[in-house]
Amino acid sequence: MKIMSFNTQHCYSYLGKRVDYDIMAKAILDLDADIVGLNEMFDQGSIFGKQTEKLSELTGLNNSFFAKAISLPNEGAYGNGILSRYKIKSCESIIIPDPDPRIYDGYYETRCVLKAELENGLLVLVTHFGLNPDEQQSAVQTILKHIRQNKCILMGDFNITPDNELLKPIKEKMVDTAILFDSEKKSWPSDEPQIKIDYIFVSPDIEIVSADIPEITSSDHRPYILEIK
Repeated sequence: MKIMSFNTQHCYSYLGKRVDYDIMAKAILDLDADIVGLNEMFDQGSIFGKQTEKLSELTGLNNSFFAKAISLPNEGAYGNGILSRYKIKSCESIIIPDPDPRIYDGYYETRCVLKAELENGLLVLVTHFGLNPDEQQSAVQTILKHIRQNKCILMGDFNITPDNELLKPIKEKMVDTAILFDSEKKSWPSDEPQIKIDYIFVSPDIEIVSADIPEITSSDHRPYILEIK
């Protein structure tokens, strides 16, 4: 079974400089993914339409769900998505609480965790952390309430590098699949990546076969692919 984490930047081609569903679908199909966690997706009310559904149709991963984090003015619902070869038993959007008060001068944005129970028994969490440390701390605290110690996958764009101490509570409960990389892998920007900010964690019971961040320049992030038994 192959798991993929993919920040599509609303399906915007990094090199083509336009929304391009075909190039995003090609990345998913080329990696033969069975379950895909998507970040930065638009949905209802957007000028782009329901992007998760469009990728579902193009890839043949017929089970999909969009988890709304926010509504952007004139752009519609925005958040995370999932595509799955396996039926989705239940799915919800869990809003990550905004820090109060905000203690940094940077850009703040409400984020969410997509929580999906699949009929094959997997619990899949797809998230996208904020840019500020207090937002990231809130995201970690939210995730810790929802992960479990068996048949659990957590993935997404965390906007922090592997050496960040904020990851420690997650790493204490889950396995960072980057341990299987055959060399150092970075994920952003996709043409000449400088940092790794995309992750897939699994519960300790899951047997990992391989993990990679392949040299694919579709979105501004390279996709992260994981094979498990």
